[in-house]
Amino acid sequence: MDISFTVWLLTILGLSALIAVDFFIGRKPHDVSIKEAGIWTIVWIALAVLFGVGLAVWGSGQASGEFFAGFITEKSLSVDNLFVFVLIMAKFAVPSHLQQRVLLIGVLIALVLRAIFIAAGAAIISNFSWVFYIFGAFLIYTAWKLIQEARADEDDEDWEENKLLKAAEKRFGVADQYHGTKLFIQKNGKRIMTPLMVVMLAIGTTDILFALDSIPAIFGLTQDPYIVFTANAFALMGLRQLYFLIGGLLKKLVHLSYGLSVILGFIGVKLVLHALHESGVSVPEISIPFSLSVIGGVLVITTITSLIASKKQARLEAEQAAADGGDGDSGADGSGSAKDSVDA
Repeated sequence: MDISFTVWLLTILGLSALIAVDFFIGRKPHDVSIKEAGIWTIVWIALAVLFGVGLAVWGSGQASGEFFAGFITEKSLSVDNLFVFVLIMAKFAVPSHLQQRVLLIGVLIALVLRAIFIAAGAAIISNFSWVFYIFGAFLIYTAWKLIQEARADEDDEDWEENKLLKAAEKRFGVADQYHGTKLFIQKNGKRIMTPLMVVMLAIGTTDILFALDSIPAIFGLTQDPYIVFTANAFALMGLRQLYFLIGGLLKKLVHLSYGLSVILGFIGVKLVLHALHESGVSVPEISIPFSLSVIGGVLVITTITSLIASKKQARLEAEQAAADGGDGDSGADGSGSAKDSVDA
């Protein structure tokens, strides 16, 4: 798409206005209810759908299809990121009423970082088409790694602070407790960070690692910087509400890693085929409608199989607990019967 500077400016201003409204509504620290999270999740998804439809009306069907494929992919990868956010919140013992503020600022940091990554990626792609081979190979490797981690059933409780975060803590120091929404306080004449600032930086900088997967993935679906940016923006801006809405559901999505590995591997293959095509090799290219079908189908199947597996596991645990309880009762009854016999 040939996007003018005016359209870019209006888009950024519009997204900034939406973020400002979101910040204004959530400016007061509070516990986010399921109802509030559900309403705003629907609002953000509806806005994304309207934007995609607008691209079809004022742009083209191709652009709209690329946006929806990118948005769904980024949204699904963002759900996987929520697992890490949960670990970070637990590690820093973030009070429940401050979690929405942490996520809001963290997502803003992530959005700025994504914009930088997207600009760099677009510049590289426009000058070096061979980079698609690297992106494709990296996504296929990431897909394989996800499957290996899922098979190993690794415990994610070993999340550690990154070097940038450790350097910031060493430079400024960290207070030993939260001070409301304050990010810095004065202690012994020195300006130090509060734990709230630390956890915001943790979520924001951790997104750098997430971007290494998601940015090449969406460039595998579209090379239009405008679509890449807006798809990322809409996927990220509803992440805060989604965290509270499906927080309890995350543990039930036991097959999500397998689904994401299939999606990333598929896009990796798509990128390699595109690179070969650009090099003059006669190979078939994967269309956007087919990509949408694969991505949507994998997510639906993954969700269904995850919920079935989780329900089966819960039933087995309940049966095991009942069996253990039954053994305990019979043991107690047996002791009682023996005692009665001795008394007799």
